[in-house]
Order: sequence, then structure tokens, then C-alpha cells
Amino acid sequence: MVRTSRRFFVGGAAAVGFASAASAQGKPIRVLVGFAAGGGNDVIARLVAQKLGEGSLGQQVLVDNKTGASGLIAADILAKSPPDGTTLMVAAQTTYAVAPQLYKSVAFDAPRDVAGISLLGASPLVLVVNPSFAAKSAGELIEMAKAKPGAINFGSGGVGTTPHMAAELFLFTNGIRMTHVAYRGEAPAIADVVAGQLPLLFANVSVVTGQVKAGTLRALAVTSPKRAAGLPDVPTLAEAGIKGADVETWFGLTAPAGTPREIVQRLNAEVRKALSAPDLQQRFAELSLSVTPSSPEELDSLISSEAVRWGEVIRRANIRAPE
Repeated sequence: MVRTSRRFFVGGAAAVGFASAASAQGKPIRVLVGFAAGGGNDVIARLVAQKLGEGSLGQQVLVDNKTGASGLIAADILAKSPPDGTTLMVAAQTTYAVAPQLYKSVAFDAPRDVAGISLLGASPLVLVVNPSFAAKSAGELIEMAKAKPGAINFGSGGVGTTPHMAAELFLFTNGIRMTHVAYRGEAPAIADVVAGQLPLLFANVSVVTGQVKAGTLRALAVTSPKRAAGLPDVPTLAEAGIKGADVETWFGLTAPAGTPREIVQRLNAEVRKALSAPDLQQRFAELSLSVTPSSPEELDSLISSEAVRWGEVIRRANIRAPE
């Protein structure tokens, strides 16, 4: 863990010198990601980190993957880091709204332990299968699952990840059972579907668009209210006649609680500038990611409201974290 014995509490004219002060100390900005490289959180983090590093902060911005416990290992590192703006985290509802309700032994509590900087974007999920899988539509998959309850496996990047929760919502909504296989990150789960070791999973569209277009994965439906821009030929679940299972993964940039508002606001301004760059917006569009900058307060509010929503799904589906 990177620590410093000095904290920056900036205000007034000192706020203007935040970047140069931290840079003079020789510390890059570390952006934590709680999942393996190649997953949705990682893709977003690397795109935004590159832009922030090119901006006016005057510091290197490095992505640091700390995997495990649905992102809570990274979140714990964030919560214990000095609130000086040099340790940040890109996370989604998995880590901030879902995992703390699953892992009861973990003391991390997002509304208490983190400070929102800005929303970054949102990604629909897509139900993808190995091309050899028998079901050609979401409806056919439902019929197969009804005929053989629990016989079909589905993967995810870990218990409590948004793809896992989207799948559980899909199962609950349709009154079917399949067997969950949890991986340490979205990328290895996707790799096993491509290889035929696993039949299907829900995945972030931003991560699997390339495989779907290449034909190494077959998409059955997207979970967003509208079709995904990157996969315009793939129907929504609603178009497939499946109601009440819409889900999108949102991604936000956060800092440790107690980070001075001047630093939070400065970082928010830099994120907004990064998200407005035409090349980053084009890259987001290619990955079917919406660009959704927000105020710090809006992100804080979203984290709290999402905990309520997904807590209900956890209880209804009786989801339990691994021992």
C-alpha cells in the first residue's frame, strides 16, 4: 500500500497549486481497480486514467488492479489511504452497493468510507453464449432452463458483480434456475465461454463487443431499455418478451472519505474535461458506453440508492457470499 506522511489540505489560492504540490512530492495518482485486467472496471479506468494523465494535473495516473472479494480488497485499500487525492478508485455498484451486503465480515461501508468524484459512464450488459450453444434466443434459453432446472451453468466475474446480479434478476424474473460459476474477474469467465468450457454469462457490452462481432461469442439479448449502439442487431430483453430484468453497470471515480472538497472539485473538473474529449467519447461509443459525468453529490446519492435496490435482489434470490 502506498502511504504518505503528509496530507494536502488546500483552499483558496492553494487549490490552484494542488497538482504541482502533489507532483513536487513525486507521487503519481494511483487508480485502484478491484477486478482483473480486461474487465469492465479496468477498461473504463484505463481510458479515463490515460486522459487524466494527459491533462493539467501534472501527474502520472496509474491503474493498480487489486482483485478479490468483489472489489472489496481494493475498496479497503482506498478507505485506508490518505485523503490527499493521490489514491482513487474506479468502481461500480458491485463493490459499493452489493458486496458490502454480501460480505458481512467486511467493515467497508461506501457511503461512510468514500467520497464521490464523478460518474464516468454506464454500460448495458449482454447475455452471450458460446456459438455452439443450442439456444438461439433468450426465450429458448428460458425453455431449456425450465426443462432442466439447475443443469445449465452460467459464469460471472465473481459473486455480487453486476453481471452476476443481472443473471440472478433474470432467473428470478423468469422463475428458472441455473448454476452460478464464479471467477476472479470478468475476463477469465469470458475466456471460458469463448473456449466452450462454460456455456454462457451476462457480460458488460463494453468488454465483449469485439468477440461478438468476431463471432467467437453469440449475443442473445442486451439488458438496457434500448439496444446497445455497439450491437444494434441484438434485441433487448424487453423486445424478447422479458420484463423487469433491465440492468446497466455504472462506473464512478471515488476518493477516500475526508478528501478536502477543493481536491474533490478539482478532480471532478479534470474528469469532466477528460470525458468531453472527442476521442474518448468515440472510444466509449465504440464500446457501447454512455458518457455520464456527474457532480460528486450525485454520485454519493447514487451509491446510497443502489444499495437499497440490490439489497432487495440479494434477499429475494437468497444470494450468499462464498465462505
